[in-house]
Amino acid sequence: MDDIEFAAFLVSRVCHDLVGPLGAVVNGLEVMEDERDAAMRADALKIVSSSAAQALARLQFLRIAFGAAGSAGAELDVGEVGRLVGGLLEGGKVQLNWNAPHVNWPKNWAKLLMNAALLGADCLPRGGQLDVLVSHDAAAPAFKIVATSPHARVLEDVANAVRGEEAHLDARGIQPYLAHKLSRDLNAGLTLTPREGAVELAAG
Repeated sequence: MDDIEFAAFLVSRVCHDLVGPLGAVVNGLEVMEDERDAAMRADALKIVSSSAAQALARLQFLRIAFGAAGSAGAELDVGEVGRLVGGLLEGGKVQLNWNAPHVNWPKNWAKLLMNAALLGADCLPRGGQLDVLVSHDAAAPAFKIVATSPHARVLEDVANAVRGEEAHLDARGIQPYLAHKLSRDLNAGLTLTPREGAVELAAG
């Protein structure tokens, strides 16, 4: 896969993640414009507010997890990473347990942690618990993420992408492939392991 194709798939994934909440904002504004009933307008305002907040949380997460936030060699606070992951999952069916110190990690290690957390959440289509355990040693980044639910599962295409297999990649599989590329560049040894009622991701 060349760089242009990789970038195109990644942009498609970003657009996919944003079109839902932004579409809900537009729909809510249309209802407010046309509706005269006060209760209906209040409900529409709640939809606009919550959808706008969701879109903002996704943008804040994606600009770092997928983007080039910060200069080369920059570090990111792992506690702030947890806030961004929590904002991404807020209001959904996945409950986050973020067990991490306020230490600064190299930017790409922080990006790998964010992408691994997103992978873990995606393994819980019906909701569940996402436990994130992060090392306290800033000089030796490592993490373990456990996604727990009776319905936890890993799609074959996702597992293949995490291993670095490019065949049949699309906009859905590009994020796991990004996690692979980050892990490979860091020599982090990212693993994704299905277990009974859980999926575990680990690196470092």
